[in-house]
Amino acid sequence: MKLVPLKDRLVMQQLEAEEKTASGIILPDSAQEKPKQAKVIAVGVSVSGIEKDDIVIYKSFGPDEVKVDGVEYLIAKEEDILAKVEKGAK
Repeated sequence: MKLVPLKDRLVMQQLEAEEKTASGIILPDSAQEKPKQAKVIAVGVSVSGIEKDDIVIYKSFGPDEVKVDGVEYLIAKEEDILAKVEKGAK
């Protein structure tokens, strides 16, 4: 099944949580904070500046979580996206 977002919505997949701290301490699942970053899977027709495969940072309580065919997705409004992550930019 394919999810197609309407108007100003985005379908995203949350990125994995860090399993280690910067100093090398391994964190148990209960201590891992869910990242507020996701990979964009699909973009609605009214969304501008964000494309499929972009990595974005979103509001904590913005997106809705849905499960389709055993895969978890986030569906968010464009206004719930705080920033786009650009690799290699200075």
